[in-house]
Amino acid sequence: MQDDRADWEARRLVRRAKRLSPEARVLLTGCYAQVSPEQVAQVPGVDFVVGLNRLDDLLGFVNQSDRRRQEAKISVGEVKRERKVPVLGAKEFPDHTRAFLKIQEGCNYSCAYCIIPAARGLSRSVPPEEVVRQIRSLSEQGFVEVVLTGIHLGGYGQDLSPKMDLTALLERIAESRLIPRVRLSSLDPRELPDRLLNLLAESDILCPHLHVCAQAGEDRILKRMRRNYDTAYYREIITRARENLPDAALGSDIIVGFPGESEDDFSRSIEFFASLPLTYFHVFPYSARTGTAAADLPDQVTNGIKKERAGRMRELGAKKKREFSLRFIGRRLPVLVEQAMDRESGAYKGHARNYLPVLAHAHESQINHEIEVTIDGLSNGWLKGSRVEGTLG
Repeated sequence: MQDDRADWEARRLVRRAKRLSPEARVLLTGCYAQVSPEQVAQVPGVDFVVGLNRLDDLLGFVNQSDRRRQEAKISVGEVKRERKVPVLGAKEFPDHTRAFLKIQEGCNYSCAYCIIPAARGLSRSVPPEEVVRQIRSLSEQGFVEVVLTGIHLGGYGQDLSPKMDLTALLERIAESRLIPRVRLSSLDPRELPDRLLNLLAESDILCPHLHVCAQAGEDRILKRMRRNYDTAYYREIITRARENLPDAALGSDIIVGFPGESEDDFSRSIEFFASLPLTYFHVFPYSARTGTAAADLPDQVTNGIKKERAGRMRELGAKKKREFSLRFIGRRLPVLVEQAMDRESGAYKGHARNYLPVLAHAHESQINHEIEVTIDGLSNGWLKGSRVEGTLG
């Protein structure tokens, strides 16, 4: 069975876009477009198909005046030969306080469920000088926080000459002190050395927040996924992270319903995650992707079972996040004020350095500033508190 949920969703969104605006030009990019451009071009309503290494063509396609095109125009190149990451440049985003900066592209792993190596090519990195330049530009535009992103972020720098690693880059960024807050996106558990944990513990710029993707909590399933580590290794990594960073948010991606996952496998997986000092989960029902090894595995799990298991795992994740959040009641936290008032409470929305969401009484002038907040409650997943007068911001 190959349900290609992501591909189905792309088709649905194209149809919706055309219904809402029949004269609009629809351009489709991403992994689906890169791997199956001819198939994408046959989707009714698609005008342009742009590969992941042809993003420079986006504006040119959009500006083309010919609306009578009968066939979608395709611009897709061979990603396996790519050795650079496109630097799109820092742009201003009004009313945004957090910027996302891509510093790495591609992946050298071959997980059974993932199309990314075929769609995005081998791991490659933005040179550190360019990363620092981009952060400086974002800071000059008024951003207070930057999130460093990548497909395989922990592989940063291994393709550069001379080689370097993510920790060395973070040391350079922390020393530059160009921006108040730097956050990491997701990491592989195989790339979380003590040097990185120690740096996060010592730095007042690097945010105490790690998203360490497990994908499964049962050894047989991890092996079928080709993850190349076991649950004992993941437990050790998360335990070490918690010991070094007691107040950090520790998250994980979890796939449920992978081919061959029995009820006993899932029970062991949920027990495993219940035993770990994690803060939250991102849970995904397994979706087969054409061209991946997992799509051809026997014992595919039905959609109904996948949905039920996802619900149970999400319940556990919600419980863990609540328990973690309650630890901060009565404490003071630096909070980046991000949005105007919440309609119900009249408080402003923001996030603590460990990415817990906070509603706090503040002033409009404090949007895009860090303030210190005394946490006095938790409601609907949000910490609630009041600004400490005479402090940050």
